[in-house]
Amino acid sequence: MQDQLAIGISEPKVLKELFGHLDEHTKMIEEAFSVTIRQEDDGLTVKGEEGPVKQAGIVLENLIEAIHKQKRVDKKDVAYSIDLVLAGIEDSFTSLLDDVIVYTEMGRPIRPKTLGQKRYLDAIRSHDVVFGIGPAGTGKTYIAMANAVKAFKEKEVNRIILTRPAVEAGESLGFLPGDLQMKVDPYLRPLYDALFEILGQDAFQKYLEKGLIEVAPLAYMRGRTLDNAYVILDEAQNSTNEQMKMFLTRLGYGSKAIITGDVTQIDLPRGKQSGLKSVLKILDGVKGIEIIRLGRNDIVRHPLVQRIIDAYDRFDREKEKQAEESESKDGKDNKDQKGKGHDRT
Repeated sequence: MQDQLAIGISEPKVLKELFGHLDEHTKMIEEAFSVTIRQEDDGLTVKGEEGPVKQAGIVLENLIEAIHKQKRVDKKDVAYSIDLVLAGIEDSFTSLLDDVIVYTEMGRPIRPKTLGQKRYLDAIRSHDVVFGIGPAGTGKTYIAMANAVKAFKEKEVNRIILTRPAVEAGESLGFLPGDLQMKVDPYLRPLYDALFEILGQDAFQKYLEKGLIEVAPLAYMRGRTLDNAYVILDEAQNSTNEQMKMFLTRLGYGSKAIITGDVTQIDLPRGKQSGLKSVLKILDGVKGIEIIRLGRNDIVRHPLVQRIIDAYDRFDREKEKQAEESESKDGKDNKDQKGKGHDRT
C-alpha cells in the first residue's frame, strides 16, 4: 500500500544539512528503505510503501534532532541511524545526543556515537576498573580520555596518568638517544594528540609541567602507588602478564583504571603471552570490574576502516580453518601409517 509522509522544516540550513552534499544523505535513506524523498517549499515529502515510509520518517526526524543539537550530521550518523531503525531500536540514536561527556577547548561536545560506546561510557562511570576491548576506530581511548578530563576538571581526581607499553623499543629505552621525554614521545604521541584536542595545547602543557598530567611508558609504573588518579593503560594487548599484574596492583585509593586494547593486534615478540588476553580470562566475573567489548558497528572512522577490518577477519577465519583441516589431515595420515605398521607385523 502506497503512503506519503510530509515533514515540515522551516530552517533552510537544517534542510540543507539534512539532504547533505549532492543529496548524499537522503539518497542513503532512499536506498535503505526503497522510498522517494523530495524537497518541498516547507520541508520534504517521503513516498513509498507504508512500512518503509514510516521507518524513513523516523530516521529523518532523528537526523533533524541531531542537526538541532550538534549543528551537523555526516554519512556515519545517517548510516548508524538507518541501522538502528532497521534493527527496531528507534529512539536510541537521539538518546546518544543528550549524553555529553565534556566540551573541547574549541567548544565541540564529545559524546558517545554508538550504543556500544554508550555502554562503555556507562561502565566507566559506574566501575573503578574497566576494560574496553575492540578494533581500531571504536573510540576506546578517546572516550576514556574525555571522561578522565571531565573527572579532573570536576576535582574527582588529582591527576591523569596515561601509559602504554613501548613495545617497539622493547620497553628498554636506555639505549635510545636523548632524555626520557624525547625517547618516549614517538610511542605516546597518539595520547598527546587526543589530549591536545580536548584540553588545548596551552592547558595540556601547563598541567604536564605541574605533574597533574603524566604520560609515560608502562615500565615506569613499577614500584608506584597511584592514589586519587585517573589512570588509562592504552594498547594493553602489548603488555606481558607480569606488566599487566604490576599495573593493576598499582591502583590506590580514590583512583580509577581504564584498560584499552585490541586482542587481534598483538605486537609482542614470539613466545611472549599478551597480558590483556590472560587478564580477560582471569578477571571475568570479578565484582567491581567491567569488561566491555566493542565491535565493527562501533567504528567511527572512515567507512572503509570497517570494511578493512571485516576483510582481515574473514582472512583470519579462513587461515584458522585451513590450519584445522591440515591438522586433521596430518592426524589421519599418522593414524593410517600406524595401522599399516600393525598390519605388517
